[in-house]
Amino acid sequence: MKRIGAVVLVFMLLPLAAYAGDYVIGDGDTLHLSVWGVKDLTLSVKVRPDGKITVPALGEVTASGLTPTDLQSQLTERLKSLVRNPIVTVIVEGITNSKVFIFGNGVRPGVFELTRRTTLLQLLCLVGDVRIADLRKAYVLRNGVKIKEDFHKLFIEGDINEDITIETNDVVFMPAYQEKNVYVAGAVNAPRFIEHRDGLTIMDAILEAGWFSKFAKQNDVTIFRRDGAKGTTTIPVKVKNLMQDGDLNQNIKLLPGDYIIVKEGIF
Repeated sequence: MKRIGAVVLVFMLLPLAAYAGDYVIGDGDTLHLSVWGVKDLTLSVKVRPDGKITVPALGEVTASGLTPTDLQSQLTERLKSLVRNPIVTVIVEGITNSKVFIFGNGVRPGVFELTRRTTLLQLLCLVGDVRIADLRKAYVLRNGVKIKEDFHKLFIEGDINEDITIETNDVVFMPAYQEKNVYVAGAVNAPRFIEHRDGLTIMDAILEAGWFSKFAKQNDVTIFRRDGAKGTTTIPVKVKNLMQDGDLNQNIKLLPGDYIIVKEGIF
């Protein structure tokens, strides 16, 4: 009874990483191994670059790629020939393997240490300024496979159903917008380019371009939009109807790279 109570106490003292069950031991991690009642088999070891540890009486044992629970089970089986009813505990004392890699010219590339369970949303909050990142084209790679694409709904629209848990060695790619501006030209008072922002509409853009000139045909505005393999799409907009009739369908949201041309007419 006393023995069982002690085992329970040891389990309660385990750090989170050790009993979370899904943490995978990696090269460089420090492990504390203990076999109940066997002082010579209680020690701290560091996982070597070849993924192995050295255990007295057993020799080399592969640890990388296993969860603490898996390693504990393997050690228990192997020690049965040496120790009667061995009770083995594996604790991850030092984590050096839990890294996430972020690259792409939409953010500052870097390596982040995962010291606790981290979601994609939490990671995006840590990476800093993402205003030039094309979140719709961003993705997460895990073991070379895309497991998550398009961060826009999560980070911009706040849809937390899009969130996922980040795991060790995940790779996050965040490209920059190939084109981050919209361009307003034609019969406006101040033709210019405008840095795109989420929610930018054609009315916003025309206002920022100094509004229509006195020669503008306000119902003859065209948005030219690059549409991937389809080429360029033209979107006619009747801005005058928008202003006079409140036709909000005409207040189209702009995308980076859009060109807005306001035609000019004498009458």
